[in-house]
Amino acid sequence: MTDKKKLHVAAFSGGKDSTAMVLAMAVNNYPLDVLLITPTGDELPGMVAHWELISGLVGLPLTVPDGPTLRDVIDSQSALPNFRMRFCTRMIKIVPAIAWVTRKTVEGSAVVMHVGLRADEAERKGIIDAKIETRFPLRELGMGLPEVQAFLRDRRISIPARTDCARCYHQRIGEWWDLWRNHPEIWADAESDEKRIGNTYRSPGRDTWPVPLEGLRRSFESGRVPRGARLNLELFDGADDQAICRVCSMCPRAPPTRVRRPPLEAPRSPLSRFPNPADRRGRQC
Repeated sequence: MTDKKKLHVAAFSGGKDSTAMVLAMAVNNYPLDVLLITPTGDELPGMVAHWELISGLVGLPLTVPDGPTLRDVIDSQSALPNFRMRFCTRMIKIVPAIAWVTRKTVEGSAVVMHVGLRADEAERKGIIDAKIETRFPLRELGMGLPEVQAFLRDRRISIPARTDCARCYHQRIGEWWDLWRNHPEIWADAESDEKRIGNTYRSPGRDTWPVPLEGLRRSFESGRVPRGARLNLELFDGADDQAICRVCSMCPRAPPTRVRRPPLEAPRSPLSRFPNPADRRGRQC
């Protein structure tokens, strides 16, 4: 009887930890065969672009297991995900990922899951079956939050401001305002969800703003801007050496002021010290 071939799989959400894990695996010559993502179908464009960017950098396609979308689970449950009914993550992400791993195991692969838990969160565990071999590259490399942030910053890798669903019930009021301003078509669809299903994404008591999205929209349309909206979070646009300060650009008393950023060192390549993704295949770390 021959040994099963190991299939090295990265659980890739696209957040800072899993992004750092995938790139650190490439830099440190870890074996990696699959980038496994579990999209909900409700990601913002920046999230999809980030997945594709990292996929291109490490030279592996994105693998999506069979599973429902957010729309599918809303219809099957006749309910909207909220703080009292958090069924979306389990049904869209966890169950399909476990089913995919199980199928690969039945087909004859010895799956090794690589999960992006950091060295400074030892209390957390992976979600895949205990029978499946699981590795934690960030822990093996001694990477806590400061190291993850520095690793991504040195390589000029930006994580999207939103890595969750566009209409996630867990988002803050400022993020709802951003969605209303920047993605009106998604907002309109989410508003129609509430009317069709008969309940709301937002829960009463979280803040003083209207709970239904229709009422929230009317508040935003009246000119109210919540604290924490991205209007107030980012002072500079663009990545050039001279950026326009948003605060100055909004001032009615003066023309926009050009603010020169301090000179930056040449950024590292995201895969510096890593010659070619094709050379890594089959190596053992």
